[in-house]
Amino acid sequence: MASAMGLYVQKYGGSSVADTEKIKGVARRVVETAKAGHRVVVVVSAMGKTTDGLIRLAHEITPAPSEREMDMLLATGEQVSIALLARAIESLGQPARSFTGEQAASSG
Repeated sequence: MASAMGLYVQKYGGSSVADTEKIKGVARRVVETAKAGHRVVVVVSAMGKTTDGLIRLAHEITPAPSEREMDMLLATGEQVSIALLARAIESLGQPARSFTGEQAASSG
């Protein structure tokens, strides 16, 4: 039975991208999906325990950081993951481009 070609959304949590070897593994899965003829959108979390560390740092500064500044701070963890994953995908010969949530929403 032939599989239907289409848009695939893959989500990887922090433990799936916890180090560079795991990021390379995710990149291989993404490239395999793309080479099968599918369009792929990948959503990744911050690496490993990055979010916990950022929250701890924020609370060392102030016990009640603002929601906006927490959003800005925590987004940096995801930005590291998306940039590294895009680079890993490109290193396998597959074009890739990283987007923040806002960039993805405005690129429509």
